[in-house]
Parts: sequence; structure tokens; C-alpha cells
Amino acid sequence: MPAFRISDPFLRTLLAIAALFFTLGFQYATWASRIPAIKAQLGLSAAEVGVLLMAAGVGAAASFPLVTLLMNRLGARRLALWSALCLTLLLFALAAAPNYPTALVVMCGDGLLVGCLNVAMNAQGAALESRHGRNAMSKLHATFSAGSLAAAVLASGVTALTATVVVHFAAAAAVLLLLLGCARPGLLTDERPAAGRERQHAGRRWALPSRLTLWMCCAMAFGTVTEGAMNDWSALYLKDVARASAELAPMGIAVVSGVMVLSRLFADGWRSRWGDGRIVRVGSALAGVGLALALLSGGVLPALIGFACVGLGIAAVTPCVYVAAAGQGPQALTLVAAMGTTGLLAGPPVIGFIANAAGLVWGMAAVAASALVVSLCGTRIRWTPPAAPADADQPAHDGARTAP
Repeated sequence: MPAFRISDPFLRTLLAIAALFFTLGFQYATWASRIPAIKAQLGLSAAEVGVLLMAAGVGAAASFPLVTLLMNRLGARRLALWSALCLTLLLFALAAAPNYPTALVVMCGDGLLVGCLNVAMNAQGAALESRHGRNAMSKLHATFSAGSLAAAVLASGVTALTATVVVHFAAAAAVLLLLLGCARPGLLTDERPAAGRERQHAGRRWALPSRLTLWMCCAMAFGTVTEGAMNDWSALYLKDVARASAELAPMGIAVVSGVMVLSRLFADGWRSRWGDGRIVRVGSALAGVGLALALLSGGVLPALIGFACVGLGIAAVTPCVYVAAAGQGPQALTLVAAMGTTGLLAGPPVIGFIANAAGLVWGMAAVAASALVVSLCGTRIRWTPPAAPADADQPAHDGARTAP
């Protein structure tokens, strides 16, 4: 495998874990891009499509007990590989779903498997940072966004040749299996970055979450609501509220996604310089205030500037919260990741319900409020101090770990 040709152990593992993040983004965007075709195939109404999307969020929310059990029994490496494989096969189940109830079950299973992969791959990312003393989580999350972009490009290319969903999903499955094969050799075998804390808390593995964990859950849920809702509703806001042209409306998604990917590529350096806590508090406040001012101003240009503020400010929130949760042990990481997956999958439909009841401006205002809630939560979380400048530029010795 190509991973064996890379001599630097940090880079080898980084690329392997990045393949998992890319896989999750690619799989998610693959089925999301064919929602119109699935809607027509099953004869669904708009409300039924909303419930179908919500089913994935329900599966993610229900995944917490199962993920905790599987993490303890399989470890992050095996759980990541198995859940990624099952997500690949689930694409065919969705394409072949004969009716609406079956599709609901498939989407619920998708949310559950996304919860499994989300926890496992973030545990691997946190372990990589701990083992080598170098920040990497933001870059890993950037590959999730890159996977979504790649899936959108593939969907556009395949649908130009054929409208058959099975053919599209088969091509996507081939890409996912290739990614899985590349990731497997380079993943960490020691999946627990906070082994000392885990042993310390082993006696109360099933205890109720601490207040600190609940604050992390809140930050993660509202952060992913903000991220997911912007991807799903920004284009519609530009078209229906800001009165942008049909050609300009997709720029909403492009601005949010583009700024977010670029920000995540540089955010690990920001984390080393200013610390995770300041990045989360200031960034989410920028996202909320910037979007709120854009809604008050109206118009296309203010909207695009506000969307850029969201992409810049919210980009590093989830990576920082995942690292903080991993430092509290596997149960905290599992619960926080489950809340993140739930917010990402269930947030956009909730914003849609608000928009349907009170208008899209109020729906987007709820997104701005979500970002501000993240900033408030960030003041209540105990963050790891920023690494020394040398840690960001020089790799630690192989096998070295940071102090717990």
C-alpha cells in the first residue's frame, strides 16, 4: 500500500486518518446529491423528504450506547474500518429501497454508522496529536469538506452520463473502497490517546456525563447545526430573500465551503499560537455576529460577507471540541461525537421547520444564534493550553506523548 512508502510516521498516519475523514464527507455528499432522484423514485412529498433526512439524525442520536460498546470492544481502528465498509454498502441499499419505510430504515442505519465512524476517526485524530505533540485535527476536518466537494463533482459527472442512481452509487463505492484500502495500513493500533485517564475512570465507564462533557456536547451540537444549516440553506436564502440570480445563488455554498476548507488548512497553526479556547470563543462569535449583521443589512453582497464570516469562524470549532472531549476519555468523546453527528444531520431540517413557520430570515437568524451559543459554551470548557511554538514546526520523537 502507498502508506508504507512514507517514512515519516506522523505523515503516514495523518494521511491514513485523512482518508477516513474524506470517506465520511464523500459518502454523505454522495447520497445527499441524489435526494431529488430518490424523491422521484419513491414518489415522496417535500415533507416526507424532510422526515427521511431526519431519520439519519435519529440514527445518529441513538448511536451513543452502541458506539460506546463497540469502541470498548473493537477499538477505534477496527470500528472505523468496519463502519466505513458498511457505509459503502449502505449506498446500494438506499438505491435499491423499494418503498418509503425501507428508505427510512436505511437512513436511520446510515446515521448510526456515521456516528460510529465519526467517533472512531476523531479518536484516531486525537491519538495522533497526543502521540506526536503536533496539531492536525483541523487539517483532518478539512478533508471531510474536500470529500463532500469531490462527491459533488463525481455526482455531476455521472449524472451527465446517466440518471441511474445505482450506477452513480457503484462508482462512488469504488472510490470509497479504494480509500479504505489506502487507510487501513497507516491507522494507529493504539487508539486511546488518554489511556491514563481511561484507566482512572474505568470504574465509572457508564456514569452520567460530567458538567464539562455536557458543555462540550452543547458546543458541538450547535456548532454542527451552524455548519450543516449553512450548507443546506445559504443558496435558498440568496435566491428567495436576497433576490440573487439563479447563477449567483450557488455561490452561498461555495463561499461557506471554500472559506471553511481554507480556514481548516491553517487552523492548526492558529491553535498552536492562540489556543483552542480562544479560537472557539472568538471564531463562533465572529460567525454569529457576522451572519446577524448580514441578515439585518439585506442584499447579496452583505449575505456573502456574512457567509464568509461563518465559514471562517466556525471552521475550527468541531476539531477543537473533539480534541477537548478526547482528553476526557472515550465515553465523553463518544457522547460529544454523537451530538455532533446529530446536529449535522438533524440541524438543517429543524432550521427548515423554523423557516416554514416564520420565514427564512428567522431560520437563518436561528443559525446565527446557534453560533453565539457555541461561543458561550466555549467559556465553560476547560481547554488544553496552546503548544509551544516549536511544537508546531518540529515533529516530536516517534512514540513520544504529551503529558495528560
